[in-house]
Amino acid sequence: MGLRGLAFLGLLLLPALAQVLTLPELRTRTYGEGGFRVERGLGEGPRFTRVQFSYLSDGLRVHGFANLPKGRGPFPVVVVLHGYVEPSRYRLLAYTTPYADFLAERGFLALHPNYRGHPPSQGEPASGLRHAYAVDVLHLLAEVRQGAFPQADPSRIALFGHSMGGGVAQVVALVDRGLKGVVLYGSMSGDERRNLEQIRFWSQGRRGGELLTLPPKVLEQASAWTYLGELSLPFSVHHGTQDAQVPPEWSWELCRRLKALGKPVECFSYPAGHLFRGEAERRFRERVLAFLGRVLR
Repeated sequence: MGLRGLAFLGLLLLPALAQVLTLPELRTRTYGEGGFRVERGLGEGPRFTRVQFSYLSDGLRVHGFANLPKGRGPFPVVVVLHGYVEPSRYRLLAYTTPYADFLAERGFLALHPNYRGHPPSQGEPASGLRHAYAVDVLHLLAEVRQGAFPQADPSRIALFGHSMGGGVAQVVALVDRGLKGVVLYGSMSGDERRNLEQIRFWSQGRRGGELLTLPPKVLEQASAWTYLGELSLPFSVHHGTQDAQVPPEWSWELCRRLKALGKPVECFSYPAGHLFRGEAERRFRERVLAFLGRVLR
């Protein structure tokens, strides 16, 4: 290909490249733009109070809710990262709200960010790669450490990520070295090429395909699995064997890789789909509590 052809190819790739943040790039950034505020109260129960909060991320006002346990604290923090919901239909109290409630009832300060582009947060939702959502989470973690929640213990923070949120959690865990543990639940892959292929399949070719044209090196540097050897915190991995949305093998491969690297990881399978119910849900919550109790003690 001649120079003119290469230049034209570069122009075609510019929109896609603009959406890509590699792990090395995320590590060079600083986080904590300020602007934190409690927007309003959302209700009070016997064991915790729920409030809506917002903060700045890349100049965008990102919203979320916090479940604040009653008592003096300081309380260990769990950031609950939700999976994919069509952004135009997203609501502040998402399908993962019961997990944030469950954790707060047991003494964890649970934070549930919306991500940019998910109402009422500002900005456009991420397309294909979800690293912009990792940026939103990293800014929130910085706000916690700067005292946004006086009841929080900033030295004891863990992540809980479902589906897409699990993929975001893997990225955040490789950027923020102060975390104590990560729970992955039906998680997307740490291999971004696999994620893009799955997104293209889900969307019947409408999304994901444009980023598959990126140079392999870029996708490699954007993938959490490239850097697993640098992890220093424990993982608790959970997946349903009947999950028809996210292949269970992705979690089993992550477990094999972490074990081969000598990293602390526990792995559990359940006779369940993408969201657990009944006995699978009970056992899952029991194991999550045990894990968080150990890493956030």
